[in-house]
Amino acid sequence: MLDILYRDSRTIAVNKPAGMLVHRSWLDRHETQFVMQTLRDQIGQHVYPAHRLDRPTSGVLLFTLDPEAACLLTQQFEQKTTRKTYWAIVRGYLPDDGLIDYPLKYQPDKIAESQTEATLQEAQTQYRCLARTELPFQSAARYPTSRYSWAELIPHTGRKHQLRRHMKHIFHPIVGDTNYGDLRQNHATAAHLGTTRLMLHARSLSFQSIENGETLTVCADTDESWRIWLGTFEA
Repeated sequence: MLDILYRDSRTIAVNKPAGMLVHRSWLDRHETQFVMQTLRDQIGQHVYPAHRLDRPTSGVLLFTLDPEAACLLTQQFEQKTTRKTYWAIVRGYLPDDGLIDYPLKYQPDKIAESQTEATLQEAQTQYRCLARTELPFQSAARYPTSRYSWAELIPHTGRKHQLRRHMKHIFHPIVGDTNYGDLRQNHATAAHLGTTRLMLHARSLSFQSIENGETLTVCADTDESWRIWLGTFEA
C-alpha cells in the first residue's frame, strides 16, 4: 500500500518508496511493481503522472485522476510555477548556501533518441546546508573520520539526474549514488550505518490546485535509512 499524502477530485500525491519505478520501462523488464499500477489498483481508478522521480529517489510524487488535469499540471512544471524541495546527505562539509549554475550535457535515451545530439543545457540548483556531522569511521585514506552534510536542494531547472550531477560537480556527491557518487564512501556508510540507498528525498512539492487555483504544498516523511542518518546529526 502506498502512503497517500494528498487527494482531491483531480489530483493525488503519494510518498514514493526508494527503489520503485514510477511506471513500466523496457530498461527493467523483470520488474513487477510500479507506483502507477499500484496506485491504480489501490484506489480503483486510472491515474496519470504529472512528473517523475528517478527509481532510487523517494518522496512526493504527483498524479492526476483525468487526462485534462495531467496536461494542466504538466504545463505548471514546464512553466516553472511549481516548487520542488529535496533533502540529500552529501559527502563533506557543504558551505552554508549557494547556487550551482553549471550547464549539463543532455543525456538522450540510447534507443528512443539514438540520433539525438547530446547538447549542453543550462541548469541551476540552489542549495542550503541544514546540518553537518563527523562520524568515527574511515572512508578516505587521508582521514581517520568521515564528514557529511544534510542538504536542502531546490532545482530551478529539470535536467536528467540534475541534483546528482550538480552535487558531484561541487565535490559533494550524494551518499549512495552509484552513478555519480563516491563508491568508497558508499561502501563505508553501508558497512558502518547499514544504509545502501541513494540518500535523495523529494521532501515537498508546491503547485496550483486544478480545482480552485490555490497554492498547495505537499510534504513527504522520510524512511528508516533517513531516520538513521538524521540521528547522526542530532548526536
